[in-house]
Amino acid sequence: MVRVLIIEDQDMARVALSVVLSKNDNIEIADMAVDGLEGVEKALRLRPDLVIMDIGLPSIDGIEATRRIKEADSKVKVLMYTSREDENDIFDAFKAGADGYITKGATVEQTISAVLAVSEGTGWLDPAIAKVVLTNIRKSTSTEGRRGEINYKLGKNLYGLTEREMDVLALIVDGLTNPQISDKLCITISTTKTHVHSILQKLYVRTRAKATAIAMNEGLV
Repeated sequence: MVRVLIIEDQDMARVALSVVLSKNDNIEIADMAVDGLEGVEKALRLRPDLVIMDIGLPSIDGIEATRRIKEADSKVKVLMYTSREDENDIFDAFKAGADGYITKGATVEQTISAVLAVSEGTGWLDPAIAKVVLTNIRKSTSTEGRRGEINYKLGKNLYGLTEREMDVLALIVDGLTNPQISDKLCITISTTKTHVHSILQKLYVRTRAKATAIAMNEGLV
């Protein structure tokens, strides 16, 4: 069970997110906060598994709140949940210690996937955000500075794919069918289908062909 603290100043967004996440059997809402300072206080008192953090918060913004939480307890995961796609916000959020970044325009399924992935220690980036990060990583091969930190932290896996999902994705790129993937990895057809479905969800695509295109274009395999 993943215990989640939601830090969001907009009442409707906060309540809606709480209701959506509560419907998942693997997620429990530990509490909610309406501003940055309250969020930091509750995060350090309740020690949730994961904090869902808006950026535009009263008192202190989500980036500063993330920094304070991470400095006090690095084990608490932080998923940025915001409508902002500004390059500076993205890099500042990760510099502050954020473990993932998803936009408010994501679907319910994508949001739940992001919560579960980040809680398990897997980095997560919304595809729109991933494109910004990839563009900047490609502009600089330096291992220092903000871009270097993002590169070091997330590497090639910018979509929250697990190690097994990366294995399955590589075989999809090679053109293997589900039965062939099952034989290759010694897993059941059902498990293979589950992995494939998860991969398509995380890459925000509907077909294996599009998943292959993303994997090849962005160097995931």
